[in-house]
Amino acid sequence: MVHDDSAPAPFTAADYAARMAAAAQAAAAAGLDGLLIAPGPDLVHLTGYRPVDTERLTVLVLAAGQQPTLVVPALEAPDAAAAAGAGALALREWTDGKNPYEVTAPLLDAHGRFGVSDNTWALHLLGLRRELPETTHVALTEALPLLRAVKDARELERLAAAGAAADAAYGEILGVRFAGRRETEVAADLAALLRAHGHAQVDFTVVGSGPNGANPHHEAGDRVIERGDTVVLDFGGLKHGYGSDISRTVHVGGEPTAEEQRVHDLVREAQQAAFEAVRPGATCQDVDRVARAVITDGGYGDRFIHRTGHGIGVTTHEPPYLVEGEEQPLLPGMCFSIEPGIYLPGRFGVRIEDIVTVTGEGTGRRLNHAPRELALVD
Repeated sequence: MVHDDSAPAPFTAADYAARMAAAAQAAAAAGLDGLLIAPGPDLVHLTGYRPVDTERLTVLVLAAGQQPTLVVPALEAPDAAAAAGAGALALREWTDGKNPYEVTAPLLDAHGRFGVSDNTWALHLLGLRRELPETTHVALTEALPLLRAVKDARELERLAAAGAAADAAYGEILGVRFAGRRETEVAADLAALLRAHGHAQVDFTVVGSGPNGANPHHEAGDRVIERGDTVVLDFGGLKHGYGSDISRTVHVGGEPTAEEQRVHDLVREAQQAAFEAVRPGATCQDVDRVARAVITDGGYGDRFIHRTGHGIGVTTHEPPYLVEGEEQPLLPGMCFSIEPGIYLPGRFGVRIEDIVTVTGEGTGRRLNHAPRELALVD
């Protein structure tokens, strides 16, 4: 099995410089004196740097009118200097035995209000607070929810490639044997197929057979898949640094029951209706409401027990979230999943998921094109 080895052109220091400048300007517009970016998806997006060591303080300090500065442990400095965005920032090193918060404090307004990456260690934030007790902090998801939400054309290219690879993996998994094998064995097949189609990282391979499919967060266990089972497949990871995430439901050995087919048809209808609701200006909760209304009208409203979708980018789960109460308007370039489901405890579940982007033409565009009907497998 051979995948397309062609890769998009890498992001350059100039690309990362533009992202950091835009983030600093957005922070200022939001009334913040700067941003503190810890290791994680925000740092990857803004600098291309993914440190191995997150125990020691690493933090990118961004503020309007100030050179971006990355505070790093000295032993990590060579890797930081090799990152694609390193040419657009200054490095400030600290060594073991020294106080890294003293090194960082001069970069910050002692009375400032800062946006902080959601995944910042409390240890490090509290250390900075000890040095600068008059500073205040707010989570980036609250302060700058659109920091990574709107993708440019080159990011969309990567997300589309990841989606196509996930589609191809699904097409091939339909040809493997399900009946008589453990969920973990099929999950291993899915992981291998994602890698064969160019994924450098596999984040999850959910195989929920029979009653396990009624648990949306079931991953894969030792249950032996039986003929007559309905099986939820949900899998994804990173290709070219950007995420895939797809869900399909299959039936093992022969025709499904009338109820299994009806539930699947209802989820498929809800997924299609939610996709058709995607347009600039609609809110995240609007899309959730459309999917939920279809399932509620079909009599299963209390069995759709999770949000309709989540954003995707350099991670497979990120803002925005398609859920009641999220009034963020959709903007061209946003990418997110649409994944309604119905879960009948002790019996079976159904979920159908595609990644969708908002276009400037006033519609949504699917980044997954694998068939959405209830596939029959052996």
